[in-house]
Amino acid sequence: MIITFVMDQFDETSNGTACTALRFAQILKEKGHEVRVLTASKVDGDGIFTLPEWKLPVFQYIIDRNGIKFAEPDEKIITEAIEGSDVVHMLMPFKLQRVTKEIADKLGVANMAAFHVQPENITYNIKLNKLKPLNVFLYKKFKKFFDGFSHIHCPSEMLREILNKYKYRSTKHVISNGVISDFHGNPQAVRPTEWEGKYVIVMSGRLAREKRQDVLIKAVAKSKYADKIQLVLCGQGHIRRKLEKLGEKLLANPLQIKFCSKEELINIFSSADLYVHASEVELEAISCMEAFFCGLVPVIADAKMSATKQFALSDRNIFRAGDSSDLAAKIDWFIEHPEEKEKMSVEYLEYSKQFRIEACVDKMLEVFQTVIDENERKKQNIKREEEYVASLSGKEKKKYFAEKKKYLAALDKQGKTDYMETFIETVEK
Repeated sequence: MIITFVMDQFDETSNGTACTALRFAQILKEKGHEVRVLTASKVDGDGIFTLPEWKLPVFQYIIDRNGIKFAEPDEKIITEAIEGSDVVHMLMPFKLQRVTKEIADKLGVANMAAFHVQPENITYNIKLNKLKPLNVFLYKKFKKFFDGFSHIHCPSEMLREILNKYKYRSTKHVISNGVISDFHGNPQAVRPTEWEGKYVIVMSGRLAREKRQDVLIKAVAKSKYADKIQLVLCGQGHIRRKLEKLGEKLLANPLQIKFCSKEELINIFSSADLYVHASEVELEAISCMEAFFCGLVPVIADAKMSATKQFALSDRNIFRAGDSSDLAAKIDWFIEHPEEKEKMSVEYLEYSKQFRIEACVDKMLEVFQTVIDENERKKQNIKREEEYVASLSGKEKKKYFAEKKKYLAALDKQGKTDYMETFIETVEK
């Protein structure tokens, strides 16, 4: 199978979607498939089609501070990448993907999309997250793009429920983004000397407002064991300095913030004591999964717009979102009950097996094949319709298209779309 990924940013960064796309591509190649990538990232490798970066007026400084890139569409490069592909997979709902969708449809190439960006990710970072009508507007704006696809990949059940709430029309496939096999507990992990005698708590991910690392810092400060806790934040982002200042003000031990390579992250997860995920906006949270793949027990915020809470195996693994006192109480319980934590560690290692990326890629391949098969049916129906209409008189053509218009209007009223151009099949019957 020849699969083209359309991903503005395609590199190993703290951007979870970019990491996921990169890893999916690697596994697909290992399984014998050809992967092409349309991106603005300057990366080496076969099948990379590099586009210029698109600078967004007014908001570019926020984009840069978050380490994000957008691609400027180039029809010639896009066409070159798409031609000969079996399926084109859009991983974002932005300018590049809109243009690529139009070109793929013109060329008759099968295409689908993945929903990886919550409107709340955007509104949090422009400090308008409390303006709920703006989130609603963005979901409806995204709907126009996603309703053009017959199939959408959803990383979590929570997302499928949200998209159903906003009446997105496509068939939605809930498939985890998965975790690569590199992530597993390392008994030989080297614990840094400055951690000796400390209880180490880790959180991994972008340093951004919606991730709520501030709640974790406050919780550690409120813990009965604040003087023995070492807090480590793995990631990068525009609120780093703000978090450092908060840590300097509240924490007994210096806050450690570091952007880690995969190997460093595995070492940290394998030698730390507890993982906390305080984010209030999350479609799945690969970072949390990577932690419990390494045997770390997580404590997760029960935020309404975060799917990560699905990974809480007990009441001990969850806290009230934004409530640093409740999180402090959960941290203290785990410090005081090491035997219970060890039992949970074993449970999480067993639980993690279902999220191995290889199994997730196999499920995605099944969806790709469905999209390809349906696209073939669509093309056949378009051809049949052309041949059928060509045989009609002018009056008959008018009648045919009037009936088709009624048929499509009835479907639209039901919130459906005839993605495979099946009207001709109803006529032939």
